[in-house]
Amino acid sequence: MDRRSFLRTSALGGSAAAASTLAAPAYAQGNRTLTMVTTWGRGLAGVQDAAQRVADTITAMTDGALTVDVKAAGELVGAFEVFDAVTSGQADMYHGADYYFVGQHPGYAFFTAVPFGMTAQELANWYYQDGGMELHDELGQIFGLKSFLAGNTGAQAGGWFRNEIKGPEDFNGLKFRMPGLGGKALGKLGASVQNLPGGEVYQALSSGAIDGTEWIGPWADEKAGFQEITKIYYTAGFHEPGAGLSLATNREVFESLSPAHQKIVEIASGECHQWNLSQFLANNSAALGRLVSGGVTTREFPDAVWDAFGKASQEVHDENLGDELYKKIYDSAMASMKSSAAWIKASDGAYTAQRDRVLG
Repeated sequence: MDRRSFLRTSALGGSAAAASTLAAPAYAQGNRTLTMVTTWGRGLAGVQDAAQRVADTITAMTDGALTVDVKAAGELVGAFEVFDAVTSGQADMYHGADYYFVGQHPGYAFFTAVPFGMTAQELANWYYQDGGMELHDELGQIFGLKSFLAGNTGAQAGGWFRNEIKGPEDFNGLKFRMPGLGGKALGKLGASVQNLPGGEVYQALSSGAIDGTEWIGPWADEKAGFQEITKIYYTAGFHEPGAGLSLATNREVFESLSPAHQKIVEIASGECHQWNLSQFLANNSAALGRLVSGGVTTREFPDAVWDAFGKASQEVHDENLGDELYKKIYDSAMASMKSSAAWIKASDGAYTAQRDRVLG
């Protein structure tokens, strides 16, 4: 049995064991409290907001029959421990970026972002109309989870660097923070890739433990304070063109909810996905203006670097296509992206180009 098969079998066994040992849920006068753990440090702009938003919406829509208690990273378990906490029954649900869990299965990357993948709108099209939600559920069944998209950052920036990137060779030996399959692609360019929780990135960059980092985009990055450390900012990246966030509930817990409450969890997650995307996009331009006014210089990667990103990214996909479920998810996502992009380019793309020309 290979390692991945072992992980799946172990996860299934672990979920079954957890189902028989789950702590009795907290009840008060007929109401129920669900514990949500998150991959986000308390106060991280946008991402922790999304976790709190979906929790508050579930509580409000159930009139308090379900109260969701949000625990930031480190308050109950560490940021990267939330997956195991929920599959084991230590917590009821998590909010996070599923690409943190590609070690459980690489297919999880698609429900956050993959390099050269879907924009936020393309992700929504795939997820809600072209089978993405069903594939998220199929993947979750392996690990005893019921998952929904519950947030989106929009397109993420290329990141913060101490020195200008002039060619692909500049990544060789560079200590850079980037999770998911994008990080694996950078590794193929020789980077020493670090996967750090968001709450630890500022200190790592400040101390020199890393040479550069991506985080999210201008608004969240400004809030994190990276401009205090370096002034070189690449505004477009290859790794997360529309990063989704997820709410995952222990499947035994989810199935113990009434059908009405199950539907509320689903609807609250979908509402949060759109609300959070608009939150990021409404704040990014003004934040970028403030960063530039404060001395930050914006850059774009040269074409040769983009070409190297593309080659490395395809190599990462190719390495995973031998996994049947990964290939199923990959084929579905790529087909949907191609279909969506054709119309978006012909309609929105042409319109915005003409709008810019006419209005200046």
